[in-house]
Amino acid sequence: MKKWLFGAALFASGAVAVGAVNTFFEYTNTTEFCTSCHTMQWNKAEWMETVHFKNRVGVQAECADCHVPKEFFPKVAAKIIAVKDIYHHLIGTIDTKEKFEAHRWTMANRVWEKMKATNSRECRTCHEFADMDLAVQGRSARRKHEAAAMEEKTCIDCHQGIAHRLPKEPES
Repeated sequence: MKKWLFGAALFASGAVAVGAVNTFFEYTNTTEFCTSCHTMQWNKAEWMETVHFKNRVGVQAECADCHVPKEFFPKVAAKIIAVKDIYHHLIGTIDTKEKFEAHRWTMANRVWEKMKATNSRECRTCHEFADMDLAVQGRSARRKHEAAAMEEKTCIDCHQGIAHRLPKEPES
């Protein structure tokens, strides 16, 4: 009887823990949470001027759609890595527009490298070569998407700056 009770308590504790982690992830994946720091207001303003915010079909990509994997273990890894963002927010690394712009090239390249390493995994939750109707695309887009699929390119190889302004490369 005691083993059964212990097992039930252990199962219930695990279920509560999983629920708490899931609730935390859901909350921290909201655009409201992501842009609650004043340092993210510049990113938010840029995003609001792109097709990922407002478009002819009314589909809106939120911050987490592009920056957080859907799968559990990659999501956990992304959340752990994101702790550095909180740290840098707290110590003021990018707390002014000037500081933000000074670090923008490095931050953007870090995101682009992650996207290349994962074959633009987050992009592909909405955009997959196999699902594209190339016949309705413009001639240039159709040609480039056909070539990209054949060459096994990833989205970010061509679409840097699609949701945020492209940073200026630092002068050497």
